[in-house]
Amino acid sequence: MDFFELDLSIDADFAEILVAELAEVGFDSFVDKEDGIIAYIPEELFQEQDVKLLLEKYASKVSLHYSISKVERQNWNKEWESNFHPIDVDGKVYIRASFHDPAPSSYSHEIIIVPKMSFGTGHHETTSQMIALQLDIDHKGKSVLDVGTGTGILAIMAKQLGAADVHSFDIDEWSVENGKENYELNGVEDITIDQGTIRTQNIKEYDIVLANINRNILLDEIPEYAKFSKDYLLVSGFYTHDIQDIERVAEENGFKKVKEISKNNWAAVVFRK
Repeated sequence: MDFFELDLSIDADFAEILVAELAEVGFDSFVDKEDGIIAYIPEELFQEQDVKLLLEKYASKVSLHYSISKVERQNWNKEWESNFHPIDVDGKVYIRASFHDPAPSSYSHEIIIVPKMSFGTGHHETTSQMIALQLDIDHKGKSVLDVGTGTGILAIMAKQLGAADVHSFDIDEWSVENGKENYELNGVEDITIDQGTIRTQNIKEYDIVLANINRNILLDEIPEYAKFSKDYLLVSGFYTHDIQDIERVAEENGFKKVKEISKNNWAAVVFRK
């Protein structure tokens, strides 16, 4: 499977908005660069006209420059390695690649990630905020469901926090392959993973359900998450102005908001039944 790469130079404030917009048309991996972002989409999902129309909409509001090129699957790691730097989450979690030096001793957790085109390296605010929320919740002996796992980073975090039973899934075959590799890399091979959606999973109650996806999918799927959750639901992948809509649907399905955080207009929320 090959990919298309969008190399976009744009003001940082608009880059955050474009990440969400591009995700809506199929882009699922993003790398920050000094003057914008680089985004990737599987070849079979790429519609050049959709991308051009989206960028033309913003061209009237802000100066932007972009190029689109095809990238062979085997070149992804080389591209990613040139842009990836270790990430700190609240001084407690150190996220790095295998080619980086080990975490300093001051960190209580270290996660090693090779993304292979999957979303969730920790660079994006939604991922780092989900991890920050996980740190505040007792995972010891708990069961955890990671919806749309991407790189598997949230499932790995859950296991490191003491979760006894962690299951993950993603609609993308590439993410499933990547998740398995990252689980092995972090010594948590007992995390289960399969390809599919929330509607293809066998219904089972979990203590904690994690879903870092996007606004529209969350609004559609929260009623499904309610069937799997017996306590916590952690969600992200949307803007602060979307919290009210997310909260409304969650409340309609038996959840109550107990915490929200935000960074650069991206939000993450904890609900409980």
